[in-house]
Amino acid sequence: MIDIKLLREQPDFVRAAIAHKKFKTDIDAVLELDAARRAKITQAEQARAEQKSANSEMATLPKGSPEFIAKVQEMKAIAAQAKELEVAAKEADEAFQAAFLSIPNLPDPTVPVGKGEDENVIASTWGDTDADFPYALPHFDIPWFESRIDFARGVKTTGAGFPFYVGEMSRLVRALVNFFLEEARQNGYEEVLPPIVVNAESATATGQLPDKEGQMYVDDNEGLYLIPTAEVPVTNFYRDEILEADQMPIYRCAYTPCFRREAGSWGAHVRGLNRLHQFDKVELVKWTDAESSMEELEKLRENVEGTLQKLELPYRVLRMCTGDIGFPHAKQYDLEVFAAGQKRWLEVSSCSNFTDFQARRAGIRYRDPEGKPVTAHTLNGSGLAVPRVLAAILENNLQADGRVKVPDCLQYWMRQEFIGEAKVD
Repeated sequence: MIDIKLLREQPDFVRAAIAHKKFKTDIDAVLELDAARRAKITQAEQARAEQKSANSEMATLPKGSPEFIAKVQEMKAIAAQAKELEVAAKEADEAFQAAFLSIPNLPDPTVPVGKGEDENVIASTWGDTDADFPYALPHFDIPWFESRIDFARGVKTTGAGFPFYVGEMSRLVRALVNFFLEEARQNGYEEVLPPIVVNAESATATGQLPDKEGQMYVDDNEGLYLIPTAEVPVTNFYRDEILEADQMPIYRCAYTPCFRREAGSWGAHVRGLNRLHQFDKVELVKWTDAESSMEELEKLRENVEGTLQKLELPYRVLRMCTGDIGFPHAKQYDLEVFAAGQKRWLEVSSCSNFTDFQARRAGIRYRDPEGKPVTAHTLNGSGLAVPRVLAAILENNLQADGRVKVPDCLQYWMRQEFIGEAKVD
């Protein structure tokens, strides 16, 4: 969440900052709820103070005296009123908190202003998208594709978007995950293996709730959510804790399966591996101080770029505009690989700085040089997501004989140079 002091003192600034994002929030209504909440809290506190004062007075009176009996009756009336006011204060606070959580993070001044994805800015490119890919096909049109990634049996077993990876393709997925984790380790990230379900408090802390309820799988019996990304459990690792300044920055990485409902997705752009409901991903997470978080965002992006370069996949980096960055994001880069068979760009990573937005919701602080607890900054990036990286590998590395060459950096784990079936003449 944003700083309540900033909202109270500079509402016009907040209103103008979020006007460029795609999320709508009634700032005036939030301020009215804040004022009502504070008034109710003050009334409740005054009533409790009166109750305490009356109790002290009663203690000085002779028990059983007319004055004592009168004061007892007065105490009961004050206590009942105080209880009513405390209930009203609690209800007012809950109404305010619900509205306050609906305010998105403010975009950083360096974020391009724009209404949507067409106004994102290409920050850089790597690799030759004009190179000759003479044998490239959309991955879902490779003749042996469905024998290695079985969507039909996944539909039978679970539903659309939950494929089986079979044989050497399952090993290639595992090779990618191992490679991504090793890259992260070499870049200074400590690996954790987190839970893949989280409670509502954790999802609220990172901004998935109340923004993305419709995209998450939920167990209503336990009130738990399947994670859409490892960002959620890993960021909550330090929830409600105070870190020491000499711990910062903290780098963590995690492999998990991820689950997203992606309701309403259809069409050619979601065929094959382009969009799944369950997929594997390695996530990179950072906790930093306020002064270094933007520098750490650039380092995070460079880490992901280095991984893509070793895979030899052409890619581009987009600076996301205000109308296309997410609810908790202050600044965001998207990295997209070029899939030669489909002749289109596929997003494989988002690298984001949430500034103090998530940490404020999660209660994550650190002690500054004077020992004062201050709110941390959090960042995360996909390092990387498997399905679309795999799609680009299959398309860009398709050979004349119908097999796919395994990128050199993955052969350590695969122990083979090619996958798939050669054509029979």
